[in-house]
Amino acid sequence: MAKVKTLFFCQNCGAQSAKWIGRCPSCGEWNTYVEEVVEKPDTNTAANAWKASTSVGTTTKAAKPKPLGDILYEEESRLNTHDGELNRVLGGGLVPGSLVLIGGEPGIGKSTLMLQIAMQLNGLRILYVSGEESEQQIKMRAERLGRQHPGLYILTETNTQNIFRQIDQLQPNVVVVDSIQTLHSTLVESGAGSVSQVRECTTELLKYAKDTGVPVLLIGHITKDGSIAGPKILEHMVDTVLQFEGDRHLTYRILRTVKNRFGSTSELGIYEMQGAGLRQVSNPSEILLSQRTESLSGMAIGATLEGNRPLLVEVQALVTPSTYGTPQRSATGFDAKRLQMLLAVLEKRSGLRLGQHDVFLNIAGGLRLEDPALDLAVCAAVVSSLNDVPIRNEICLAAEVGLSGEIRAVSRLDQRLSEAEKLGFAEMYISQFNAKGLDLARYGIRVHPSGRLDEVLTGLFG
Repeated sequence: MAKVKTLFFCQNCGAQSAKWIGRCPSCGEWNTYVEEVVEKPDTNTAANAWKASTSVGTTTKAAKPKPLGDILYEEESRLNTHDGELNRVLGGGLVPGSLVLIGGEPGIGKSTLMLQIAMQLNGLRILYVSGEESEQQIKMRAERLGRQHPGLYILTETNTQNIFRQIDQLQPNVVVVDSIQTLHSTLVESGAGSVSQVRECTTELLKYAKDTGVPVLLIGHITKDGSIAGPKILEHMVDTVLQFEGDRHLTYRILRTVKNRFGSTSELGIYEMQGAGLRQVSNPSEILLSQRTESLSGMAIGATLEGNRPLLVEVQALVTPSTYGTPQRSATGFDAKRLQMLLAVLEKRSGLRLGQHDVFLNIAGGLRLEDPALDLAVCAAVVSSLNDVPIRNEICLAAEVGLSGEIRAVSRLDQRLSEAEKLGFAEMYISQFNAKGLDLARYGIRVHPSGRLDEVLTGLFG
């Protein structure tokens, strides 16, 4: 007989306790422990749940330790997803037997992206498991995408044992699960989405992926603070964690890598949401700057890096006299605390009077950036709006600003210069420390090395 045991789980971090606790000792949250009934199955049943639901036997060969030098390694060929942005983020494509988790806000386009990828894998059998939508809803989305795939199979099921039974019959090449929080296993007596269920279902899918070499793509929910919903162990169990970001009221989406066991975590993909699905953006800088028509005050172009990809973005600032006792400081797409620091530097080091002005900052395109190289562009945009003097369209900036008003160097300046030259910019203001050891003559752009913020402001506004 299987033994039934009651445990208390923290719904925030997944920590467990034999009794109820008011404050979680792991994450510090209050009143997050919930009682869940956990059924302890027979030995090896949980680890081989996917085999128990199929005709595959549960007998496995015992593992033995091997010397590191005796282990043979052959680089496996990756599965091409026919999506350049996703291939870049994954490190070159899907690795056989990998477990990939994709998280994002509701309505951001996670299901659309996964269905679009599944319909592009021609010549393969794809099983799309949905626990949130009906077959008719998925069919409607597929027709909107305007593609057909004879090898794409849809399964609306939430019980993992039934899912593995269908997998055994179909033998797919790729499995997509939408979403992991909707699945439930009969081995755990708790509701779907609970800590125990998420952990158990992920364990079964992980065991299946590693034993068969079939890549599994999981869609995951996120909490209100932006982290993956469920226990933290969920992110540790999977091989790759991708974050799908963006404002659903705007068109652009960013696919970031949070964790990747098979590649770099500094890559990102950029998409544009359209009526017919997600379109890959191969040159995001050109699109982000395409709406510039004339020189207006309060606008500056900054050269930033998102992952390993250089981007030129438009920094917009609006400085107006404050009508209240306390001036407002608002930033969209930029760190508000860093904006306050830069405003303090402008007041202290450059003598500007901003204490009686409201300052609003926006990164055009709905992007959220944290690159310190945007500091100089932010300062230039604020001064331009304060003095109502526009910055010429052919100028861009890339430098960090220190507390003493010095212009500090940034990383990979050569990529920023190449991107600015490709888009037709004629001048760039950088730190004098970046200019050392860099052959600026090979770039078709005039470079202004500076050591102080005042030098840059004088060069821009006289």
